[in-house]
Amino acid sequence: MKALHFTGNKTFDLQEVDVQPLAPGEVRLKVAYCGVCGTDVHIYHGAMAQRLTLPQVIGHEVSAVIDGVGEGVTGWQPGDRVTVRPLKPGQEMAVDNGVQHIGQNLKFIGIDTPGGMQQYWNVPAYTLHRLPDDLPLTLGALVEPLAVACHDVRLGEVKAGEQVVIIGGGPIGMLIALVAKQKGANVLISEVNEARLQLAESMGLATVNPKETDLLAHVENFTNGAMADVVFEVSGVQAGVTVMTQLPRVRGRVVMVAIHAEPKAVDLFRFFWRELKLIGARVYEPDDFDEAIALAASGTLPLDQLITQIAPLADARSVFETIDNNPAGMKYLLAM
Repeated sequence: MKALHFTGNKTFDLQEVDVQPLAPGEVRLKVAYCGVCGTDVHIYHGAMAQRLTLPQVIGHEVSAVIDGVGEGVTGWQPGDRVTVRPLKPGQEMAVDNGVQHIGQNLKFIGIDTPGGMQQYWNVPAYTLHRLPDDLPLTLGALVEPLAVACHDVRLGEVKAGEQVVIIGGGPIGMLIALVAKQKGANVLISEVNEARLQLAESMGLATVNPKETDLLAHVENFTNGAMADVVFEVSGVQAGVTVMTQLPRVRGRVVMVAIHAEPKAVDLFRFFWRELKLIGARVYEPDDFDEAIALAASGTLPLDQLITQIAPLADARSVFETIDNNPAGMKYLLAM
């Protein structure tokens, strides 16, 4: 089979390797598509090097068909269409508070262990979620990031009729907007990239460019003076962190979605003054995958409009270069 190995320093090596034997409890997948996640791009740029054993197969946004099942696996058989929830919880610790999806010993498949940018991939059977027969496998590869959005919206406790502002209109921000709107919220995306603004508007989402418009005044007008019930910080930059405390109404919620690797300045006075709530949201739980699959299969979300490019695995290097040079892009899929 062919497997794409990341070798560091923005380089990849497409190799012919042997298909790995199945261990007990594992399932072998014939991978159809693997999406390129923002995390994969960070790895490409040299981040998280301490978690990788180079050369490493990365990738975790996968749709696949089961090719074989290992000893002790029940409920799955060759031909089943699946996606992967790429988490290995590890031994539970007291500090985990019973929350396995972000436990201290969590291993993320595709970062800490080999991922899905290969034609055949062995994974623990417990990571699988079944895809409906009528869901295209291209959209199946969007289930993992859609599950992130479902998790974020769920933790933000978004309800119908609420005013929601999303800071950052990248792939996850756009998916959060679509999920929140599907729940009946009034959604506004704040984004500076004009191409992304046009895409959002083509999908029926309200937008604002904070470089051209006073964001606070616009949100006040958008909400008829009420300001936001929920703000999602998805930009990952100081400007987003600064404004996230200025947009909520009294007892509003701020959901931290972006990964801020370095400490940022936060206006804590605003949390005190308006009794705001700050919520961290990381990855997903099984129920979020189930919701994401149901949403993808329902056809109510314009997910196909988020696919910017589908390229063969051999073109992975050029895809990563394109992502670097095209900040307006959304989801890029590698076809195995």
